[in-house]
Amino acid sequence: MTGDTASKLATVPFGIKNPELIPAERYYDETFFEAEKKHLWPHAWQMACRLEEIPAVGDYTVYNLLDKSVIMIHTNDGVKGFLNACRHRGVKLAHGPGSCSSEGFVCPFHGWRWNADGENTYIFGKKIFSPEIVDKAQIDLAPVRTEYWAGCAFINFDDSAPSLVDSLGPVTTKLGNRLVDNLRVDWWCGTVIPCNWKLAMEAFHEGYHVMQTHPQLYDGTPNANAQFGPKIDGKPVLEGLEGNALTNQWIRFHELISEGMGGGIFHQTDMEVLEKFRDMDVPKDPAAAVQAFYSAVVPAVEEATRQRGAKTFNIMEAMQTQNYVEFIFPNFFLLPGFGAMASYRMRPITAETCLMEIWCLVPRGENDTTESPTEPTILPYDSQDFPEIPRQDYSNLPLQQIGLHNLDYMRIGKGTGEENGEGLISNYQRVLDGFLAGLDHETLRKAQNVSNSGFNVGILDIGF
Repeated sequence: MTGDTASKLATVPFGIKNPELIPAERYYDETFFEAEKKHLWPHAWQMACRLEEIPAVGDYTVYNLLDKSVIMIHTNDGVKGFLNACRHRGVKLAHGPGSCSSEGFVCPFHGWRWNADGENTYIFGKKIFSPEIVDKAQIDLAPVRTEYWAGCAFINFDDSAPSLVDSLGPVTTKLGNRLVDNLRVDWWCGTVIPCNWKLAMEAFHEGYHVMQTHPQLYDGTPNANAQFGPKIDGKPVLEGLEGNALTNQWIRFHELISEGMGGGIFHQTDMEVLEKFRDMDVPKDPAAAVQAFYSAVVPAVEEATRQRGAKTFNIMEAMQTQNYVEFIFPNFFLLPGFGAMASYRMRPITAETCLMEIWCLVPRGENDTTESPTEPTILPYDSQDFPEIPRQDYSNLPLQQIGLHNLDYMRIGKGTGEENGEGLISNYQRVLDGFLAGLDHETLRKAQNVSNSGFNVGILDIGF
């Protein structure tokens, strides 16, 4: 780290000095929250919408984050973002999903209008304005930089930032090989959680919490003690399973995730295939049994996907490199299963509240006429309508937010080498410090590439 970098990092309020200690104030202090508002969100790529939300020319939706609002419009030249404000006196033009194909956008104050390409088409009483004030460049909707990946439109308010793909790094290739662009929304829910946006994210940055928070998953995992050791009772969990007793238990594990995520990650269509392999004839040796099981199951899942008319890929090859949770800095997640995925996004509302959304994404055939939702179903965070796994995660977060006011530092498990740790929390938090310190784009790009490395990792060298 250069002296200049160190001096810039020293200006960050409640900055991270020890990568294993995260100051608690970062989750509630208003000064820190304002620093994020000023230095992170205007410069980081953000997933603004899924392209399928606005499938036809003229369709639009609205992406809101703090005091910024962007209209995402399906223009005649693809999906683009525009600042959501009348160019006359600033009235907000759009408030949710809709279509502007017939009338365009009409300001309710003075009646100015714009078409689906963001071009001004009408000014009432134009003669009262000086010509230079209402020049086309002055009154067309202000564009916001927009790029695409994973079936989504991402926006960045910083025109000098590196490209989206360069900022995301190798994870784009890894997930691109899984045809992530082809997934479609099965369901989409959102909730306001009384916690900082970063707390909501960090619940999904490690698997260390599974034993206590998701006991049904821990108790359903073959040889669950192997990763972190035994629970307080010291008893083994599903140790010594062999043959189809082991493979049947792996079917049950996938069922627990599918049921607990409402079909997210492992969709019902995947589980219908897995069920056909219950009690299959496999070798007694555990390693050989698992190999035989997945060697049979994966091609069957691929074939079932093709029969539904959807594109597929080499799932077995993808499974060798994927993480159960893939994190995209600063606030986006993809959780791959076989062909389906879940996806998360967290957005700040205040220093101690956030909006969290969950998507269930599935491969669909080109002739599948199922309509995707255009906005989330909003539920209370403690609603019993959420699937079990999110419900369990949400139950901890308000308590953690309160408790952090009585804590000095979070203590982060550094992991064993580069895995089995809570290191992702430290890694992305230090990238955040880089943004707040105003480090150069190239340094931040490299750091984001490291941070976007999946969950359960150790504390990694991000370059500063």
